[in-house]
Amino acid sequence: MREIVDDVLLIADELVANAVQSTPDRDIHVRFRRAVTVVEFAVWDSSAELPVLRPVVEMTLDDVLPDPCALEPGRADGGRGLHIVRALASDCGVRKTEPTGKWVWAAIAL
Repeated sequence: MREIVDDVLLIADELVANAVQSTPDRDIHVRFRRAVTVVEFAVWDSSAELPVLRPVVEMTLDDVLPDPCALEPGRADGGRGLHIVRALASDCGVRKTEPTGKWVWAAIAL
């Protein structure tokens, strides 16, 4: 179990951050389950908007420019976190809920 702790924490961070960004003023529910062969982490939010896996773009050092506004509220230039989740998880996905919202989940093999 110790060998996956960092992966589980990083996945949890990404999924919770996405939920907070999708529904900043609404409830978020977190579910964590450990089974014999897998750890499952899921986050529910009330947004009907599904997560978007942005294309990976190869960058060079010439593409990296200072951005003095990068940390200002409302400035979101992310979209790479789901790639991290897919790389670390043995399985992941999203399931819509009625009347609104969704569970975004990841499973990490033990």
